[in-house]
Amino acid sequence: MPAYFDRYINLVEDINLEDAFDKSVRQLNEIDLSRLLEVGSSVYAPGKWTVNDIIAHMADTERIFDYRALRFARGDRTPLQGFDQDLFASHATADDRPLADLLDELKVLRRSTVSLFRGFDRQMLLRSGKGGPAEISVLAIGYTIIGHQIHHLGVIEEKYLPLAKTGTS
Repeated sequence: MPAYFDRYINLVEDINLEDAFDKSVRQLNEIDLSRLLEVGSSVYAPGKWTVNDIIAHMADTERIFDYRALRFARGDRTPLQGFDQDLFASHATADDRPLADLLDELKVLRRSTVSLFRGFDRQMLLRSGKGGPAEISVLAIGYTIIGHQIHHLGVIEEKYLPLAKTGTS
């Protein structure tokens, strides 16, 4: 497990990848849009992303990880550059889009990710390459995608949803 991504991978239950993806799809489908809409564009501290920014970031990151997984699964060991998540967020204009659309996009993307990973055999899942700061296997990328979702939805639950209750912005 690559040290940089272990903070995400360790959030995923110790189950096989297909079951973990199934749970992640259920987690996305259980998001209460009305509660998130109550948060609006409130942030818990200056300079933090809005809920819309977080959802767009999750989709951007998943697309990048899917690309890495595909390249490595197909045997391409070309080192792939990392990406500047803050640069992506600043150009995503997520707050100009309805949150429902962003969530729908993320759910569609996750279904695509699940299909992508279901097409990988055991040998492909064990292939690896350098993607961003670390050498990582295709299998670890799958768990990282899921753990990244768990992390960010946990931040929303812990730090953003209380803003809806207090009306603080």
